[in-house]
Amino acid sequence: MKNLSEIVRKAKGLNKRFTVAGAEDSEVLLACEAAKKEGIGQPVLVGSKEKLEVLAKETNINIDDYEIIDKAEETEKCKRAVLEVKEGRASFVMKGLVPTATLLKAVLDSEYGIRGEGLLSHVMVYEIPNYHKLLLLTDGGMNISPTLEEKVQILKNAIKVAKAIEIENPKVACLSAVEVVNPKMPSTVEAAKLKEMNQRGEIEGIVDGPLAFDLAISKEAAVHKGVKSEVAGDADILLVPFIEVGNALGKSFTYFAKARSAGIVVGAKAPIVLVSRADSHEDKFNSIAFACAVSF
Repeated sequence: MKNLSEIVRKAKGLNKRFTVAGAEDSEVLLACEAAKKEGIGQPVLVGSKEKLEVLAKETNINIDDYEIIDKAEETEKCKRAVLEVKEGRASFVMKGLVPTATLLKAVLDSEYGIRGEGLLSHVMVYEIPNYHKLLLLTDGGMNISPTLEEKVQILKNAIKVAKAIEIENPKVACLSAVEVVNPKMPSTVEAAKLKEMNQRGEIEGIVDGPLAFDLAISKEAAVHKGVKSEVAGDADILLVPFIEVGNALGKSFTYFAKARSAGIVVGAKAPIVLVSRADSHEDKFNSIAFACAVSF
């Protein structure tokens, strides 16, 4: 897939039921309305019914068309939204106007949560005007300073997502500041180990690293530096060494490169649409479509 519109097309007609924890937000409601109209999903709004009715009038949305689970307290909103997924009445959960930590605590709860066997990780997909295809970025939203073993799980999660959006043999760039192994720079050492694991068949796709960012996305930079790589200039997935890199890189795509995006957390028993409060309703809509398209 080359753009987010293709992900939206893939999600159309799936009409998956999903919950929104803390739906009392105009941008969230607009995204849900778009998903509903496009036949992508059937939102279940978990939040204050009174506040939702007021917001619906302000945004010209017919709230009578929606199922509402009336909850006022943040913990209860998250618990009920996740429980709907756990008990099979919804395919995934979306973060609305609730703290991320509160929602993730509900997701990981041993009694009513949807924790899987692996590591939770955040995957963003970007449509960048001057890049020739969709670009996945992980993990700029969940894992702060992952170990090598955690990076393996983060990478496997991202590759699973890439395959779900029809990237059959994803090319992975393990980012660092340089493209040579330096024992004083742990990200280079771990990148080289991930590449070795890929060559032994322990990780799918085509993994290369360490690669500086310019090499990952520019063939011209690779030629200029004399670096030969199947991944250089054609990466599908950027694996960042730690969260600060992913956070800054993703926001630079959005604010400097005018990228459109979608983001989810994977590794649980169902996707979690985890969006920023600053995201537009368009990006929130794209994230809903993304979650629908990759629901396993």
